[in-house]
Amino acid sequence: MTPDAGHEARYRAIAADLAAKIRSGHYAPGEALPPQRELSASYGVTLMTLRQALRELSDQRLIVQQPGRGTFVAPPHLAYQLDSLRSLVDDLRKQGHDVRTAVAGRAVRRAPARIAAELRLRPGDTALRLERVREFAGRPAVHQVSWVRRPMADQIRDHDFTAVSLYTALADAGVTVARASEVVRPGLLDPAVARHLHEPQGSPVLVSTRITYTLDATPVVSDHATILGSMMEIRTERAATGLSLTWGATS
Repeated sequence: MTPDAGHEARYRAIAADLAAKIRSGHYAPGEALPPQRELSASYGVTLMTLRQALRELSDQRLIVQQPGRGTFVAPPHLAYQLDSLRSLVDDLRKQGHDVRTAVAGRAVRRAPARIAAELRLRPGDTALRLERVREFAGRPAVHQVSWVRRPMADQIRDHDFTAVSLYTALADAGVTVARASEVVRPGLLDPAVARHLHEPQGSPVLVSTRITYTLDATPVVSDHATILGSMMEIRTERAATGLSLTWGATS
């Protein structure tokens, strides 16, 4: 390995280690990192090498450097991709985030009128209601309620949804997901969800409503996700023959 290659490997390794600590919540959003001289000594490198690692973290929007004050962990931003058909957790883990899931509720219930209409159920039909809370950077960030149509729901209801995504469970049960229709709107945190996300009622949020369909166009899942507005950004890649976005006024 040449000296230049060795130097690059060292600062990239430091950047990767600090990034992992930030994403795991070891360094919390808004928290100051140790002083540069302390960090350089702990990693056994020069200040120049450490500063290159910090520049890389800054380029990744993981830290904010404030002259005269120090280096701080940036507010977390989950990139919500609109150009793929993956579960929310699969999307975030693919981006390198450590996301944890807690199951807040799981029961077969009579579907409310709105859910019944979305899943094309008859009045009085039941569906699996799955309620989950997603934690990112050591704090609750997303509250998600999924209604799953029966009989698909009966095949997956006993899965460990702290470790397995809903889409993975459906695939394991032989259900092929073909497409999804999704609307994301700004909103305000309601009291019930505020308790799960540990944020004040009325905090800004993004509200995602997604309906997922099988190959024969049967709606199989109705998802309603509330995402803290301070922790999520929506990102997509555009191409002439790729993703098509429709913009409209919110009602």
